[in-house]
Amino acid sequence: MPLDFSKFTWLSFDCYGTLIDWESGIVGALRPLLAASGRTVSSDGILELYAAIEAREEAGPYRPYREILETIVRRMAARLVFSISDEQAGVLADTIGKWHPFPDSVSALARLKQRYKLAVISNIDDDMFARTSKLLGDPFDAAITAQQARSYKPSANNFKLALERIGEPAEKVLHCAQSLFHDIPPARALGMGTVWVDRRAGQRGTGATPKFTAEPDLRVEDMKTLAELAEV
Repeated sequence: MPLDFSKFTWLSFDCYGTLIDWESGIVGALRPLLAASGRTVSSDGILELYAAIEAREEAGPYRPYREILETIVRRMAARLVFSISDEQAGVLADTIGKWHPFPDSVSALARLKQRYKLAVISNIDDDMFARTSKLLGDPFDAAITAQQARSYKPSANNFKLALERIGEPAEKVLHCAQSLFHDIPPARALGMGTVWVDRRAGQRGTGATPKFTAEPDLRVEDMKTLAELAEV
């Protein structure tokens, strides 16, 4: 059965991976570090190692995302047996605010904003997201970060806080995300509608997110398609 967009008043989004091309950002930040250390790792290898380490780090007691990112770089270096400086450990945290939106993100968000309120629910620190939001055109009516929730998705806590901020019943909110691991299960469990934005359609593996199975209400391959379908 087609998804009835008319019942939603808010659309919420994951940011990095859904709106921002974070896999290109991750690989672009880490490849020079690896090359300088004489290590050759494929893009898929970088992303899979990143996904495994990040999921473990976020599952522990809350720490700022900057610290999570620095730990990821240090653990990747340890796994690949090379040394890094404190400055090099900060490469992901220092560059994430410059990672580019997907080509369709800004225009799709602008179209959707004409009909819906927009929110973002992101595993990020406030200051990092502020830089990213500008790249997206600052379209959001609400922004819920891991820093505010003191937890990381897939914790339901992040989505509960989002619903409190939004102030609408869960069934009025449609959550749109690339990660079947971080986003779809907790959103569905709370009664939100869900869209899987399958940015990796046709590619091998699951990239920078852990392999996971979940059933969204709708699957699309990009934000342009979502915007077209949502213009009811």
